Amino acid sequence: MRRGFRLAPLLLLLGAADAEPALQLPQIDLIRVHKAARIMELWTGDRLVHVIEHIQLGDEPTGPKRFEGDERTPEGRYEIDWGNPQSRYHLSLHISYPSAQDRAYAQARGRSAGGMIMIHGQPNALRAGRMPGDWTDGCIAVSNTEIEALYQAVPEGTPIEISP
Repeated sequence: MRRGFRLAPLLLLLGAADAEPALQLPQIDLIRVHKAARIMELWTGDRLVHVIEHIQLGDEPTGPKRFEGDERTPEGRYEIDWGNPQSRYHLSLHISYPSAQDRAYAQARGRSAGGMIMIHGQPNALRAGRMPGDWTDGCIAVSNTEIEALYQAVPEGTPIEISP
């Protein structure tokens, strides 16, 4: 099992694209997202080690993701199962949505549950700063500095709990 997702050394030398100071995190073994509060808690054991504020969600942030294209961010317990260093959004960590229950709910209604839900940075085309408001298709967006730290500190298999 990999200890975490590793950035190319060049990215580390260049630093964050949005000019925030570097964020150093210990290995994270639980992520808790509180959608309404727009925060992401990072846990190591029983200790809260960092809170990321001002997370950005899907265009329809209220309620759980049910179907492909509904622009909602999932709610429930999932895990981080892989990372993408070639993401269109600086870096990204994949959330294991949809679960078997999510798929069954959608299929019972003749729909697809969707997928490719990530924690990611800002669009690569954005030279600095952050997109305003909630803008993803159901993902969780953070700053580029924050996703760089998460990419280093979050190993495959890390649980993520997403609550309303």
